[in-house]
Amino acid sequence: MKNAAQAWPEEIYRTLKDAGVRQVGYVPDAGHKRLIELCIADKEMRAVVLSTEAEGIGLAAGAWLGGERAALLMQSSGVGNCINQLGTVSECRFPLLMLVTIRGQVGEFNPWQVPMGRATPAVLSAMGVAVKEANAAEAIAPAVDAAARLAFGSYQAVAVLISQAVIGIKSFQDQAAR
Repeated sequence: MKNAAQAWPEEIYRTLKDAGVRQVGYVPDAGHKRLIELCIADKEMRAVVLSTEAEGIGLAAGAWLGGERAALLMQSSGVGNCINQLGTVSECRFPLLMLVTIRGQVGEFNPWQVPMGRATPAVLSAMGVAVKEANAAEAIAPAVDAAARLAFGSYQAVAVLISQAVIGIKSFQDQAAR
């Protein structure tokens, strides 16, 4: 049996299915790897690989106009690629559900990830995106459920930020404790 740290991608997948999400846009990301695999394997869901995260906002708009719900999977470094397009969500009033794996937190090994990881919550908030943080594996599915209800119920952008510790990048102290 999987523990919460291993099961969260499956729980998110089930939550997306329960929310009626039929399209998932993603830029390949190790943090979302298992969730992406589940979406690709689902014959009722269309998983769309994107060349840039900004394309995912267009995908979500098009899905909504076509009567379907979409979600966008990305890493915090991709948030910076979406700034201009995020403005269309509030102006055009369509739902945008984003699941963002955060990099640049405690334990980060790649210094290039730190600035955008640190800025992500504030950048999203400045663009009018409702932000929910999930800092433990067992908190992710409930956060995604609440975010989906808010996004699809009120036609706004909502992002769930998934902590770096949840995706498997831990501080030296956490690694030593094992």
